Amino acid sequence: MFELSQLRCFVAVAEELHFGRAAERLNMTQPPLSRQIRLLEHHVGVGLLERNSRAVRLTAAGKAFFPEAARILRIAEEATFAARRAAKGEQGNLAIGFTSASGYSLLPEVVRRLRACAPGVSLTLKELVSTTQVAALNAGEIDLGLLRPHPMNGDLESRLIAREALMLAVPAAEAGEWPLAPTLESLHGKPFVMYSPYEARPFYLMLTERFARAGVAPDIVEHVGQVHTMLALVSAGVGAALIAEGAARLKFDGILMRRVLAEPVDTVCAWRRDNDNPALALFKRDVLPGFAKA
Repeated sequence: MFELSQLRCFVAVAEELHFGRAAERLNMTQPPLSRQIRLLEHHVGVGLLERNSRAVRLTAAGKAFFPEAARILRIAEEATFAARRAAKGEQGNLAIGFTSASGYSLLPEVVRRLRACAPGVSLTLKELVSTTQVAALNAGEIDLGLLRPHPMNGDLESRLIAREALMLAVPAAEAGEWPLAPTLESLHGKPFVMYSPYEARPFYLMLTERFARAGVAPDIVEHVGQVHTMLALVSAGVGAALIAEGAARLKFDGILMRRVLAEPVDTVCAWRRDNDNPALALFKRDVLPGFAKA
């Protein structure tokens, strides 16, 4: 089988129709160029060039062979560039898990910055609750997770990526019953839609711990796993709810949002320590530093 070097020699001669100019273009002398052409013709089994002391012409076989040879060289060059881009993390795939809350503000910004750094990387996006993301990371089903702080084993590593204010969502019909700058204490004894201790365990544990510290006991009327379900219940007048600021972009009729005077809530990004995906390395090197610092 012929070699790429032989194809390069043939294409140069076919384009220049002159051995001297082709040799100069390839930075070689004419004798080795002629040998490469003869070897190529031997492998192909037909003459590709007619040459004499005055001119070089393509044979009928050479005319048919020329565009295919040029195409092979282009494909080989593109494959080389693709491999180099993949090694740098500029091409390939990155599978990202994200919570519904992070999907409203953080995820679009992550995607925007990744596109700016590496437009050749394709993304697989999976909406998963934090607990499921940890399992998916351990199983190698996703490369990166955007989730609430969560207990993780030694195979996983995480960094703070976003910090958001807590927002209180209240039924608009009951707006007068709530202060303009509510605190956790404002929730004491009030009907409250709480996060599920199973599907939304990190947020559930965080709020439970904060309520205990503040001596607050809301009247929990429902436990739900997703923010949009929670806001639907608030809109129906079932009770108030606490959400991260990013999720406040969800628009429901009959709801007012008020910033809570309380500690903000964190989102971390997590990955397996042994994940050697170059696109993940690019994210950690070029994208993550632009977000919140741990």
